[in-house]
Amino acid sequence: MSLHEPILAGLEILFSWPTIGWMVLGVVIGIVIGALPGMGASLGMAIALPLTLPLQSVNALILLVGIYSGSMYGGSIAAILINVPGTAGSAATTLDGYPRSRMGEAKNAIAISATSSAIGGTFSLITLLLLMPILIEVVLLFQTPEYFAVAVLGLSLIVVVARGSIVKGILSGAFGVLLATVGIAPMTPTQRYTFGRLQLMDGLDFIAILIGLFAIAEMIKLASEGTIAKNDVDISGNTVSGIKEALSKPVTMIKSSYIGMLVGAIPGGGSSAANFLSYGEAMRSSSNPDEFGEGSTEGLVASEASNNGTIGGSIIPTISFGIPGSGATAVLLGGLLMHGLRPGPQLFEAQAGTTYAMLLSILVGNVVILAVGLLLITRASYITKISTTTIIPMVIVLSSLGGIALRSNWVDVVTVFLLGVLGYWMMQSNYSVIAFVLGAILGPIAEENFIRSLQLSDGSYMIFATRPITATILLAAFLILFGPILKQLYERTSGAITS
Repeated sequence: MSLHEPILAGLEILFSWPTIGWMVLGVVIGIVIGALPGMGASLGMAIALPLTLPLQSVNALILLVGIYSGSMYGGSIAAILINVPGTAGSAATTLDGYPRSRMGEAKNAIAISATSSAIGGTFSLITLLLLMPILIEVVLLFQTPEYFAVAVLGLSLIVVVARGSIVKGILSGAFGVLLATVGIAPMTPTQRYTFGRLQLMDGLDFIAILIGLFAIAEMIKLASEGTIAKNDVDISGNTVSGIKEALSKPVTMIKSSYIGMLVGAIPGGGSSAANFLSYGEAMRSSSNPDEFGEGSTEGLVASEASNNGTIGGSIIPTISFGIPGSGATAVLLGGLLMHGLRPGPQLFEAQAGTTYAMLLSILVGNVVILAVGLLLITRASYITKISTTTIIPMVIVLSSLGGIALRSNWVDVVTVFLLGVLGYWMMQSNYSVIAFVLGAILGPIAEENFIRSLQLSDGSYMIFATRPITATILLAAFLILFGPILKQLYERTSGAITS
């Protein structure tokens, strides 16, 4: 099947009713959530995830992707108006966005942000679609041993996504793997950590874990806040002028969107890394670097084009190999699994219409971001001043209902709140939540595919060494885990010989 056929099928699904309505709703919800510091894409998606159970799979996924893309832009609103990034991907936006606001050009800055976000996300998605035939060919080469190797590679990336202490990152990932072993072991009748409870036979629900880690934990963190922005915000400036300013920097916009896409495709890369890399590159190549940090248009364009550019890139490893590179894509992966869709070849073959509708919703969603972003400019200040006494009870109620809706099992509700407390403690103690999520997702995938691979080879471990792709991926995982140690040993040995 040629590329244009699944794209046309995806467009037909996307523009049908109520699918297009779910996409618009997702983008609007995402913008509002992104504008609230401390919320973010992963939290909004985690709350919405169990509520999508009654929806068709394509509508559920498009709603989640809409929240994801909308929140990436929404984070710039708080960054520009109150100097607090709504999301990590808007951190660099504060450097030039807030100074523009202080200069009486808040409308200009928000218009630049909306335009750059929309165009940056569009370039990223178009590139992804053009590369899709190559990506599909690669994915079709993967079988059970390769999926085991990819899961191991993903687990090795824990040392990359763990900020600060690698030991804490490994411990977080190991505990995630441990929690995922609760229930009946794959392909055997062995019970693990069920303590004789029937409710634990099916294990801990992954969606309940996500809701706890991203929703409840953030609410505990926000509980000490009265309002997100305590001061009045002045919305002034010229919207049309801001759009023209953004369009006057096409090279910066395109370059930054591609940086975002490439960094986003690396598990653990993250929107904040792409944000500052793009900002730094724009400053390096600018003819007016002294303007950066003083309200530079180039700085704003670079920051906003890159963070929406990460969306297309981050979805690549998620839908192809089941490796999420961020909290938001981890929740999206949870949505795929919850609706019976497994990452890999089947998404591009049997579920091609759904897959391309989901991807194209990012493209169309960028138009919605531009339209809604510009229309909401004069009302943006109200979003940043919503009281946490309103947000916290609402999120807790929705999280509780979501836990109940998953399987009508009281264990899921308990899991939501226990993991919320655990997630808050992990954040306060600098343990990586993303490492924990990687362990919980990839541990079972590695175990199941390891067992299946040994069954295929009649118990021979050589199946992992004799298959070139498998061996290459496992070697990459080894180098990621032990490369820094080997490098240090080499440097010490070389130094000793020299001396």
